[in-house]
Amino acid sequence: MSSISAPDRTGTSSKPPSKSFWKGKARAPENDFDDLNPTITYRHLHSPNLGVRDPLRVVALCDSDAFYAACEQVRLALDPALPLVVQQWDALIAVNYPAREYGISRMDKIRDARKRCPNLVVVHVATYKEGAAEPGYWENPDTLTHKVSLDHYRRESMKIIQLFKEGLPDGEVEKASIDEAFIDFTRPVREELLKRYPYLATVPSDAPNGIDSPLPPPPPISWDALGTVVPVHPPKVPPTGESATEAGEEAGATDPAVQAQERQYTPVDEAEDEGVNEEDTLTTWHDVALSIAAELMLRIREDIRAKLGYTTSAGLARNKFLAKLTASYKKPMNQTILRNAAIPNYLRPMAFQKIRFLGGKLGKALAEEYDVSTVGDLLTISLDEMQRKFGEDSIWVYEILRGIDRSEVVKEKQAVNKSMLASKNLPNPITKAAQGSHWIRVLAAELALRLNEARESNPALWPKTIVLHIRQGYETSRSRQTPFPFTKNVTVDVIASFGDKLWKELVGPGGAMPFKITSVQLSFSGIGIMEAGQRRIEGFLASHPSAEDQQPIAAAEDMAGSSSKSPSTALKRKRSSSPARGSRQPSPNKPSTSFESAPPDTITRTERDERFSFVCEKCGERIWLELGDTDGARDADADGRQDAAEALDAIRAHATAALRLEHADFHFAQELAEESAPKRVIRPVDRPAPKAKKKAKKKKPGDEGIAKFFSKR
Repeated sequence: MSSISAPDRTGTSSKPPSKSFWKGKARAPENDFDDLNPTITYRHLHSPNLGVRDPLRVVALCDSDAFYAACEQVRLALDPALPLVVQQWDALIAVNYPAREYGISRMDKIRDARKRCPNLVVVHVATYKEGAAEPGYWENPDTLTHKVSLDHYRRESMKIIQLFKEGLPDGEVEKASIDEAFIDFTRPVREELLKRYPYLATVPSDAPNGIDSPLPPPPPISWDALGTVVPVHPPKVPPTGESATEAGEEAGATDPAVQAQERQYTPVDEAEDEGVNEEDTLTTWHDVALSIAAELMLRIREDIRAKLGYTTSAGLARNKFLAKLTASYKKPMNQTILRNAAIPNYLRPMAFQKIRFLGGKLGKALAEEYDVSTVGDLLTISLDEMQRKFGEDSIWVYEILRGIDRSEVVKEKQAVNKSMLASKNLPNPITKAAQGSHWIRVLAAELALRLNEARESNPALWPKTIVLHIRQGYETSRSRQTPFPFTKNVTVDVIASFGDKLWKELVGPGGAMPFKITSVQLSFSGIGIMEAGQRRIEGFLASHPSAEDQQPIAAAEDMAGSSSKSPSTALKRKRSSSPARGSRQPSPNKPSTSFESAPPDTITRTERDERFSFVCEKCGERIWLELGDTDGARDADADGRQDAAEALDAIRAHATAALRLEHADFHFAQELAEESAPKRVIRPVDRPAPKAKKKAKKKKPGDEGIAKFFSKR
């Protein structure tokens, strides 16, 4: 195989190299990292929207140290030096660092962990149980009757994310998981650069290429107290470190061979000072950007420790992939900085299966195909060869091995989750219909707690639909859903009443089970924000009894098919007997019904509004929602209560949607009836000539590329 030169990529383009560019080329390991020191110009510095192409880009991954264990230690006000583990049924889901000193890992059983550390503090996660509105730390929880709750950890995670945002209002924060987040420091670092070095704010008049002229040489950097700096030239035979073990445990890695390779190739801090000092002449403006980001990250991490009591570790580098990899370099309570100059020697000796998505089937296939184990081994494989074996998408593998990652830090855009889910995988399947009520109430308690917590910051949240899903394994499943009316106080009883109704619809009126149920899920969907007026529909009622607060809105109950009435019905004018029912548009040939001939005291006044109607695509008729008596709404408006009209419109719009579904069911029933009727026999002469079938194009074994290595579960 002949030698090649890698393409000259300066990091200013996110577009992958074309196939024609790479065709016929082999390898050139000495040029694999040729984009690490691009020329940074005034244009780069003053262009705010370069994204992943920005040569001054700095991304951090901040990870909470043994997060679940830390949450319990803070909640119980325990000494951080005490060894502590968090238990979920028979398994350990978190082990703090003092406990790890005894050799305890998440793979251990409780009895083995206690043998290794007699004074071990064991905390079982909170659980829901029937009859309890909130999860609790019960004695001897049973998986047959209880459901695990991670709500406490979720709340603490939100507090940490909020401190990230407060400490870096101009940065981009992406929540990566419950205990870690990516932070893009590029914008705040650029602003700080211009403040500290004001001579960079304007292009010198004698700049040879104007705004495209390179920046002047950067000032020297002091890395003291900024964290651990990965050495440019680590020792050839590094001693065994614990950072790789911690990274594997935090990520859930269980392969001993992979963990052994991680320990073997992880550099440690003995060479840190040597690596930094000898490479001071290589200082770049990106190093300056890294140092500023390290200061900001240190400030935020200290704020989290002081206000919440949690220690964190962080990694700072040029992109998300390297930041994630670097965050576990030295833990706990530390941050690691990966300079561009240190990237080649940091990646080359690393076991490539440590890299995310390369530790499973794809990693095994690469290892077997090329007989390799480290990143350096795979660098000898050309892009053309890799794409020939693993498809065009393997360019991602080719680039990630060279420290290139084009993914962006995605800022959270929606503050409102559109759905909430509570589920339970059952160790013993449900075989009797009566057993369902227990789990409905347990799941309803979790949904009620989560919705009410969300309403603390946004009282206008309203889930439009509640869904019940039952499943046997991963093959057989059924689900039912129904509209969920706006309820001021959402309680376990309110949610459970809807859940029980859906349960009866799923298992049938006789209570016969359709199959053995191994999983039950209760969820809210279509969560949206109501306007202020929609939340105060009781404002257009004549009285406001407190008991009404715990009941769904009367009009919304009508929409959902309920027959309950408001306590203030006597104070309202008489309504039509079916105010939410639909009526068809009268035919032009038929006289419309008139109320003028009826005595005034017997007229039931109805109105029509085109907003609350629709034209059926099947029958072509306009279907109207009968609005019923609207005098109550007029009286409210006359008194200045515009919110009542808005609330009524919202209910009518929802009722119109329900009417559309009801009308569709009517046509569906008609179609079923027509299918049962005898069909007309078509004679051969009437039968249209059959169309020639196109042969399906067979896929070649290699067409799927690397996608086949990521199986769906």
